[in-house]
Amino acid sequence: MSSATSRLRALLTLPEVCEELRITRSTFYDWRQKGRAPRCIKLPNGDLRIRRSDFEIWLDGREDAA
Repeated sequence: MSSATSRLRALLTLPEVCEELRITRSTFYDWRQKGRAPRCIKLPNGDLRIRRSDFEIWLDGREDAA
């Protein structure tokens, strides 16, 4: 596997993130507008990508210690 291929696999698409979180795209955009979504990369065509590592860190930060 080339480094470019592994780098692309480390980037999640918005549908992949929404599916994993079981939320709608509109919920994600609402969270993003409120600063509650994981860090995103905006591509020149306007599409968003989320680094797998940023997503995991974001999830860890929401863990409830109850």
